[in-house]
Amino acid sequence: MLELAGIIILGIIAQWVAWRLKLPAILPLILIGLLVGPVATLFTEDGEKLIEPIWNGEKGLFPGESLYYFVSLAISIILFEGGLTLKRSEIKNVGPVITKLITVGTLVTFIGAGVVTHFVFGLSWQISFLFSALIIVTGPTVISPILRNIPLKKDISAVLKWEGILIDPIGALVAVLVFEFISVGEGEAFTKTAFVEFGKILLFGTTFGFTFAHALAFAIRKNFIPHYLLNVVSLSVVLLVYVEADIFAHESGLLAVVVMGMVMGNMNLPNLKELLYFKESLSVLLISILFILLSANINISDLELIYNWQTAVLFAVIVFIIRPLGVFLSTQGSSLKLNEKLFIGWVGPRGIVAAGIASLFGSKLLLRGEPGAEYITPLVFMIVLGTVLLNATTARLFAKVVGVFLSKSEGILIIGASKVSRLIGSYLHKNNRHVVLIDNNANNVEKAKSIGLEAMVANIYSDPLTDNIELNDMGYLMALTGNSDINKFAIDKFRKQFGENGAYRIVNSEEMNDPQNNPKEGLFSHTDDFIRLTDAVRKYPAVHEIELEDKAHYDRLIDITERDRDIIPVFLKDPEGSIQIIPATSKAFAPSGDGHKLVYIGKMFDVDAT
Repeated sequence: MLELAGIIILGIIAQWVAWRLKLPAILPLILIGLLVGPVATLFTEDGEKLIEPIWNGEKGLFPGESLYYFVSLAISIILFEGGLTLKRSEIKNVGPVITKLITVGTLVTFIGAGVVTHFVFGLSWQISFLFSALIIVTGPTVISPILRNIPLKKDISAVLKWEGILIDPIGALVAVLVFEFISVGEGEAFTKTAFVEFGKILLFGTTFGFTFAHALAFAIRKNFIPHYLLNVVSLSVVLLVYVEADIFAHESGLLAVVVMGMVMGNMNLPNLKELLYFKESLSVLLISILFILLSANINISDLELIYNWQTAVLFAVIVFIIRPLGVFLSTQGSSLKLNEKLFIGWVGPRGIVAAGIASLFGSKLLLRGEPGAEYITPLVFMIVLGTVLLNATTARLFAKVVGVFLSKSEGILIIGASKVSRLIGSYLHKNNRHVVLIDNNANNVEKAKSIGLEAMVANIYSDPLTDNIELNDMGYLMALTGNSDINKFAIDKFRKQFGENGAYRIVNSEEMNDPQNNPKEGLFSHTDDFIRLTDAVRKYPAVHEIELEDKAHYDRLIDITERDRDIIPVFLKDPEGSIQIIPATSKAFAPSGDGHKLVYIGKMFDVDAT
C-alpha cells in the first residue's frame, strides 16, 4: 500500500515540478523512477529498491506478468486519448511534409538505427531492428510541453505536433511486426506467419476500433448512458476494445483504440470535450505511474550494460545524423526553409509508447532467452531520457540560433466568431496574418472554417487555451463578442499570453455613451459597440481601404465615421503592408507617414465628402 501511494504522490509531484520548470513531465518522472529503483539499491541497507514493481518474494507490486498487463492497458488509454485529438481537417492543412515524415522519415530511422545498433553493439539483426522500431515514435505528450514554451511559426509547430500524434501507432505496429518476426523463427515460416499476423492486426484492429466507435457514439447520442456514467462507461469500452481485439489478433489492441479514438474524435458528439478532458486527466495520472514503474523496474545491471562508449556513439548517430537525415529527405521540395528543417530535425524526443512497449517486448524476449534481449529496455530508456533532456534544455536556444524563434509574435487571436469577427478575420488572413477565432458556439466556428479561417470551439472560462500549440505565435488579442463580461474576462486572463503586442476589446454601450472614460484597451472607437458593428456588417458586409493624404485627411475621415453609424474604422495599413489595430482613442492615433491606408468596414466613404 505504501509503495502504491508513494508512486501516485511522487508522480503528481513530478508533474508539478515539470509544470513549474516548463519541462516535459517525462524527465522528472524517469529520474524519480531511477532514484527509487536501481539507484536506491546503492544506499539502502539491504540493497533493495524502494519501489519494486515486479513481485519478488514479499516485495513487489505486480506478480508475474501483471505489470505488463497494466502497462498495456494504460498505453491503450493514452493512445485512445491521442486519437480523440486527431482531426481530419487539421491533418489536411499540415500538408505532404507530415505524410513523408511518417513514411520516409520512419523508414530512415528504422533502417539507419537498426544498422548502427547491429554494428556498434554487435547485436543480432532481429534485436537491432526491434530497437530501431521502438525509437521510431516521438510523442505529443513530450513534444507539446517543449513547443508550448517556444514561440514558433505555425507550420513548424504543426509539423512536429502531428508527426508526434500520427507516428505513435505506426511505430507500435512496426515494433509488433519485428516482434512477430523474432517470435516465429527463421525460414519460410518467418515471413509467412509474421505477415499473416500483421494482416490480422490490421484487420481486427481497424474493424474493432471502427465498430465500437460507432456503437459508443450511437449510445451517447440516444442517451442510453446517463451523464454521470459517461466517462467511466467510455473508459470500460476502450479497455474492452483493447482486450477483445488482442484476443482475436495478438497486439492488435493498440491499433484498435487509436482507430476508435480517431473515429470518435471526428464525430459531432455531445459531451465529446468533457470526455476528452476526463481522458486527459486520466492520461496524466497513468503516465505518472507508468514512467516511475518502468524506470524503477530497471536494474543496476541494465544500467551497467549500457555504460560504455558504444551507447554514446549510438545516441549521437541517432540524434545528430539519422533524425536530421530523415527530416531533410522528408521535407525535400517543401516550402520549409533550411533553418526550419534544421529545427524540426533537432527536436525529436521519444515518449511513453517507446518506453512502454520496449519494457513489454524486452521482458518477453528476455524470458524466452533471446540473445541480446537484455539490451532492449535500457537502450530505449537511454534514448527516451537523452532526447527529452537534450530537447527540453536546448530547443529554445537552438530555435534562436537557427532563426526560427519569433522575437515578436504577430498572430492575432480573436475571441468570438460572429459575422463581424469572420469578416475582420478574413481580411487579416488575406493580408498574410495568422488569425485564429475562438467561440463556444460550434455553428459560428463551422462557418468560420467554411471560409478558410482557423477556428476552434472553446470556452474561455474553462478551456486551457495556453495548451494549444496553434496559438504559439499569438501576439495580439481582440475580444469581439456581444457579451461585455466575456470581453473583459478575456483581456484580463489572456493579456499576458496572447496580447504582448496589444490586447483590445470592443466597448460596451455604457462606455460608448461616456467617451471621457473610454477604456485604454478599447477597440476601433468609443462609438462602436457590438450592436453598431453588427448592424454595419449586416447592411454592408465588406472591408474597404482608402488611401490617406495626410494627418488632416485621417482626422476628417474619423469624424465622418463618428457621424455615420455604417462606417467603422478598424486598421491602419502602411506602405509595406503592415497592419496596425486602431484603438478606441482613434483621434490620438495617426499615420506616421505617406502611403498609409485606412481600413474600414461597412458602407464606402462618399468620395466627395472625404
